[in-house]
Amino acid sequence: MKILKPAYWLLALPVFFFSCKEFLEPYPNNDRSSEDIWNYQESVQGLVGRAYDFMSRDYDTYEGFYLDGATDDAIITNPTHPMRRLAAGTITTGQDPFLYFWDRSYQAIFLVNLFLKDDRGYKTRFLIDSKKNDVLRRRLKGEALALRAWYQWDLLKKFGGKSSDGRLLGFPIVTQPLDIAEKTNYARNTYEECVKQIIADCDSAYQYLLLANRDFLVKDQTDLLYLGGRNWGRMDGITTVALKADVYLTWASPRFNPQNDIARWDSAAVNAKRVMDFKLRIDGGVSGGFNPTAAIDWSNPNSPEIIVAGRLIAADESVERQFYPGGFQGSGVMGATQELVDEFPMANGFPIDHPKSGFNPEKPYDGRDPRFYHAIFHNNATARRNHTGAVMYTFENWENGGKDAAGVNLTNSLSNYHIKKYIFMGYNRLDASVNRQPRSVFYYRWTHMALAFAEAANQVVGPLDEGRYGMSAATALQYLRARNSQDGRPGISPRVPAAPDPYLAETAQKGKEAFDKLARAERRIETCFEGKRFFDLRRWSTDLTPLNPTIHGVQVTRQNDTTFVYKKVPLERHSFSSAYLPIPYSEMLRMSNLAQNEGWNGWN
Repeated sequence: MKILKPAYWLLALPVFFFSCKEFLEPYPNNDRSSEDIWNYQESVQGLVGRAYDFMSRDYDTYEGFYLDGATDDAIITNPTHPMRRLAAGTITTGQDPFLYFWDRSYQAIFLVNLFLKDDRGYKTRFLIDSKKNDVLRRRLKGEALALRAWYQWDLLKKFGGKSSDGRLLGFPIVTQPLDIAEKTNYARNTYEECVKQIIADCDSAYQYLLLANRDFLVKDQTDLLYLGGRNWGRMDGITTVALKADVYLTWASPRFNPQNDIARWDSAAVNAKRVMDFKLRIDGGVSGGFNPTAAIDWSNPNSPEIIVAGRLIAADESVERQFYPGGFQGSGVMGATQELVDEFPMANGFPIDHPKSGFNPEKPYDGRDPRFYHAIFHNNATARRNHTGAVMYTFENWENGGKDAAGVNLTNSLSNYHIKKYIFMGYNRLDASVNRQPRSVFYYRWTHMALAFAEAANQVVGPLDEGRYGMSAATALQYLRARNSQDGRPGISPRVPAAPDPYLAETAQKGKEAFDKLARAERRIETCFEGKRFFDLRRWSTDLTPLNPTIHGVQVTRQNDTTFVYKKVPLERHSFSSAYLPIPYSEMLRMSNLAQNEGWNGWN
């Protein structure tokens, strides 16, 4: 594995400098060797602290919204962008955009393995006070185990797959602080072995961690210096449960569960429900706590919606500058596809192709689900300050004179849809004093667990059974569909726990298959541009057909009477030859025991 040299180090970890020769070298000023770190408690803590720095801090990455550009949800404007080339089947061994993730995960795993080896980190004396020392060392050990599970799941999710001889493989499991970049020749463990290792680390971590990093859960308030809300963004017990739900959900899905082992679906449902119960009954039981009807505020890095989030960026404008078109001082790097737009139902909850929907193709953006207006800017849409205030910008996507139309310049979306999700609506680069807000990546949130539970519980007991889990799959979706939007639009009514909305009730009555289709549609809507659909399409499918659609945009023509004509137009066709990502080519050259995923024969 090629070890990348970081640009900087935390002060808490002054002794490490990665290189291609050794993981551990003396600190540049020669004050400390690799063995010396154990004499400095801040350096030992830094082993865990540094591992957090490898987690993405924004959505504009190859595992964030750009990954949606390799799916049927979005198209990237730049024709040479790595994700667009990946979707077109033209990526080369020298352009692997995922090599970094392989490297960073093993670097992070090395750090926490060093802390965990022989319990040396746990046995370090951090504080004079024995009680407080015990509180801190338990938390650090729990975080180290949880972080190892986190990065192992990252490796499995991205690189797990079937080899050319039909074996379902994961990644090389490394639980010792070994330099995998040196004279090693690892083989990939089986997919099942990797799952079991991740689950075991989650279970071990849970034993050491506070249930959640919330002050009200700390019994002894003198421990707030080391526990509670000050550790927001770090691993806690409920995060390990959410991680397990995510792992089991993928392991239960058709591609990775050809025998349809129902126990895997059950484990996914059980763990997702545990997190939902925590949010509803514990996190929602305090003033200012979680409220499932409250709108999602992406510019609030302390949102009660969050289960775990990345470290915040204090004053960010990267998303706004990338999503807005050139006419509003943006770059228009991506646009939503017509396929995604068509997935959003009407305000009454019915899909646009349903006889009861009331959809008017001549006015396709009227009367839609409020989540549509929260996620996507369409022709003639307005960007209003703080969602409901003064109009800052109006989108003109018509081909005959509209400033934001596809093809007018390289800073407009190719699909004639621009992305609104994540944008802070108080931001305007034309203001004399530009208002920039904090931002963090919401890795796991309430919505993800409700979706996971709905999908998994339906597979076990169907959409309406409440007995096994204390909630039905239909109710989990109802929470999401009934939610209000940030601009004050009401969700699909009636509210939970009243009777579900008509289409949800109609679908649930039809049984598992119909409800599963709805659950997948809801997941697509709720998680668009979060980098999840790429992996969802793969876990749901058993061949390449769903991965290789022709994606479309919309052609908008303005009539003399100022009305518009909308026409669906093809943009490009995807051409994946494998359902899996490749094991990095450099690793394949270096380690002969590694087996490449099927469909990547030129990468052996």
